[in-house]
Amino acid sequence: MSESVIADFVGKFNSEVASRGDPIKGRVVLSQKRLVLAASETDKLTIPLDSIFDIAIGQVPPDLGDFFDSTVTVAFERNGRRLIAAVEADNEKIEKFGTVLFKAVINGTETTVKERARVGGRVTDDPFKTARLFLTAGTVEFRRDDGAFTIDLKTVSDFERDTREIGGAKRPVLTVRHMKDGTAMTTQAALASGRKMAILGRYLRREYSELMEELRNVELTKDKKEVLVAMYSTGDMDGMPLASILGKDSSQVSMILQDLSEDGLIQDGADGPTLTPTGKVVASRHLEDVNA
Repeated sequence: MSESVIADFVGKFNSEVASRGDPIKGRVVLSQKRLVLAASETDKLTIPLDSIFDIAIGQVPPDLGDFFDSTVTVAFERNGRRLIAAVEADNEKIEKFGTVLFKAVINGTETTVKERARVGGRVTDDPFKTARLFLTAGTVEFRRDDGAFTIDLKTVSDFERDTREIGGAKRPVLTVRHMKDGTAMTTQAALASGRKMAILGRYLRREYSELMEELRNVELTKDKKEVLVAMYSTGDMDGMPLASILGKDSSQVSMILQDLSEDGLIQDGADGPTLTPTGKVVASRHLEDVNA
């Protein structure tokens, strides 16, 4: 193939196209345009990237044989049929392969994006602008003619898929609520391709679930929520003692802050404790709980 190869390794694979019952060992080659599963020079499956409509890591249909958890499954279209292929290798290799496959499919996709659809509680009248979408380590990046901006996935509090009318046509839109420089913000991105929107959603759900997994073991008591929300709502607090804002004893607040630090939700700053990016996400999710 003439295009650049971005992954090339030996693994096991199987597909609904092949007549074999069990996975077979061979080369897995990924380029900028296609994925090739080659058992030999004459026994190979070529999957154009523009035919892929879903990617999953660690999920394999049982009729493709016995696989380990370290698996990437690709759903694609061929001759009007929807088919599945699965690739297996060791954990580290599969994680890297899954990431580069997502990037190969998504990177460079033309997107219409409104960076600041909402800032805090204020809806803006900012226009949608054309951008190219790129997945980078821990971020989603939008590159426009007038500059680029990124969304740090660790600051995302929620996202959802919707349909909106843009330029006289209904388009699938991804709405992302996240933090930017300490401010809650909503960004909206419309993709012309519903197929790529679904793959982007799969990627974001995977990244987001990993963040939620990190927080699953954090016990958030009512007092912890109150402290987090107070820090989130008052910013740098202008030098006011947190205990005074909360109406709590200073020693009690100190103990709560210590617990939150151990949970990875706050950190020491030049002017005292501040929320970590994850802490800001957690606080924003519990605003209504505390204010109710």
